[in-house]
Amino acid sequence: MQLTRRTTLAAMALALMSSTAFAQDTIKIGINQPLTGPFAASGTYVTNGAKIAADEINAKGGVLGKKIELVVEDNKSNPTEAAAVTEKLITSDKVPVLLGAWGSSLTLAAMPKLEEYSVPMLVETSSSGKITKSGNPYVFRISPPSSVEAQAFEPIAKKLGIKKADFLVINNDWGRGAAVEFSKVLKDNGIEVGLVETMDQSSQDMTAQLAKLKASDADTLMITAAVDQLTLLFKQMAALGIKKKVITTGGSQNPDQLVAQAGSTANGTLHLVAFAPWWPEKSPNPEEANAFITEWKKRGYDFAGTTESFRGYDGIRTIAAAIEAGGAADPASIQKGFWKVNIVGLNGPIKFEKEGPAGKESGQSKPEVYLIEIADGKIKPANP
Repeated sequence: MQLTRRTTLAAMALALMSSTAFAQDTIKIGINQPLTGPFAASGTYVTNGAKIAADEINAKGGVLGKKIELVVEDNKSNPTEAAAVTEKLITSDKVPVLLGAWGSSLTLAAMPKLEEYSVPMLVETSSSGKITKSGNPYVFRISPPSSVEAQAFEPIAKKLGIKKADFLVINNDWGRGAAVEFSKVLKDNGIEVGLVETMDQSSQDMTAQLAKLKASDADTLMITAAVDQLTLLFKQMAALGIKKKVITTGGSQNPDQLVAQAGSTANGTLHLVAFAPWWPEKSPNPEEANAFITEWKKRGYDFAGTTESFRGYDGIRTIAAAIEAGGAADPASIQKGFWKVNIVGLNGPIKFEKEGPAGKESGQSKPEVYLIEIADGKIKPANP
């Protein structure tokens, strides 16, 4: 009986040692994404893109001789959960670096935890200017902030013949930030800005806001919202007979998904996107773009998701490059490594420039931005 007990204890000890050794043989990357709630589709796309990148990297031997291991957590599209998930990943899962957290409000909620525990995070989607300008040296962003997106839109605005624009945006940091930045660019170019209407991210009925916008004399309506809410908006606009030029911002609208869900009500709408998977040969990195899209299809994922999933793909590739450049897999080394990253992502060069208060700068990369149009149920380049 005593021998059996000793044998069992020895086996348990050996299993514990093996588990510890496995953990030491991998480099953990925390994934903080909305997998449920209003932004679930987008968060799932980003996470699946991250998994493709991790598999590719591991197939080539990993980083610094170790495989990378993704630790995925659901922030439930909720800022409080995003902060809690960040803390869990750092303190319980012991990740030295994170990818997250899709929405601007989610990312802003997570950021104090990064500073509290001195752990860096790669921001793959969020566009609020506060993210890189508030003074958090553990933040590195590859997605275009609203200011960069608005600047890219500037030369297009006059060509589109816009005289006056109204805004309808989600009432959070992402939506309000977009309205501020795009309004500034429009006004600087002599274009009048009219109404700025807001809606909750979970709103299903926007007819009150749309009625005001219909009565406005603006010729253009600029919208910042995720794809499911945009689908509802386009259908409600059609029901109300609203006929204005529509431009969506934020790069999170999945045009193919809009075609499938909104049908003919999406026709004629214009969309700013950060990756154009319909024409991979035009990507700044055509070879990687083709390889990514091929693998995405091979796994049976919906092609519509490529306009967001590439963010997770580029995010993990960027984190791997930072680990390599830093020479070690601890948070401080990875943070230093981010400043040395110089790779070409699917939507342009990824190299971080300093933004924010001196001594506490965040890193911001500046990707490409494209304008596309939905016409007769198909995606095509917009030619203003």
